[in-house]
Amino acid sequence: MTDIDVLTEWVRVAGRELGLDPAEVPTGAILDLARDVARGVVRPGAPVSAYLMGVAVGRGADPADVADRLSELALSWPSPAP
Repeated sequence: MTDIDVLTEWVRVAGRELGLDPAEVPTGAILDLARDVARGVVRPGAPVSAYLMGVAVGRGADPADVADRLSELALSWPSPAP
C-alpha cells in the first residue's frame, strides 16, 4: 500500500468519524499549503495553517481560495536573517 493509498483510507475513515464526505476534503490543496508553509515560513506552521484553513472553510470560505491565499502568503514570507 502506498502513502497515497494510506492517506486516502485515513481521510475516508476520519471523515466518516466526523460526519464528512471524503470527496469534499481537498487533500491536494491541504498538502500543497502545508508544504509551502513548512518551506516558506516555519515547519510547525504547516499543521497550524491547515487548521486555519479548516476554520475558514468551516465558516464558508472556498477551500481552493483559502489554500491559494495562504500559500501565496507563505511563499512571499521574508526569509529569516542568517
